[in-house]
Amino acid sequence: MGKGWKAAGKSENAQKKGQMFTKAAREIAVAAKAGGPNPDMNARLRLAIDMAKKISCPNDTIDRAIKKGAGLLDDGKIIEELTYEGYAPHGVGVIVECQTDNKHRTAPEMRAVFKKHDGNLGESGSVAWMFTHCGFIVASKAGSFDIDEEAIESGADDVSKNDDGSYEFITSTDNLAAVGDTLKGRGWTITESYLGYKSNNTTELSEAQQKEVQEFLEAVDDLDDTHKVYATI
Repeated sequence: MGKGWKAAGKSENAQKKGQMFTKAAREIAVAAKAGGPNPDMNARLRLAIDMAKKISCPNDTIDRAIKKGAGLLDDGKIIEELTYEGYAPHGVGVIVECQTDNKHRTAPEMRAVFKKHDGNLGESGSVAWMFTHCGFIVASKAGSFDIDEEAIESGADDVSKNDDGSYEFITSTDNLAAVGDTLKGRGWTITESYLGYKSNNTTELSEAQQKEVQEFLEAVDDLDDTHKVYATI
């Protein structure tokens, strides 16, 4: 699996808008904290704002998140990025990235979901060996082109087509920015650019087992603090 796991149609149909806005605001705040409040100088922030606008996140929510991340809004809360590793049912490796303003809430909620669905929450590094830390770029381009040539010329290591017609380029973590700049220069419009995890192998599952794992992943993704979920499926 390349990009973060997401059930088909989930963001449109199953998640409440309030939860979607909260998660979008946290990503904006984290991006502003990491690279500053100016989206023209902060590519991650610019993309986070674009994604928030796509789900009709209110402008005041976006502005507040930028100020919060930049330290211009002192509400006593600090957003932290946490990573959890473990096994879903049937030995499927899982990495969960969280963004939270209360880690003492996040940890028990994560443990509870793993336990309820017969998963096993492990220690740091327990399943990291099942994944490779990579850079991911989701982009689209009008007109005709040779996608293999585009990938080679941009310096990407791999590329695949998404269901919506966009393409996902995979690169090394230290080459993410360079590949993105090259793609832009070749006429691509980038909608996502982030560091994440690609599974090294796929866990073989029966149809019944796939259903159980899917239910587990949906439960993990439904937690308010979950940002991205990666799994060996």
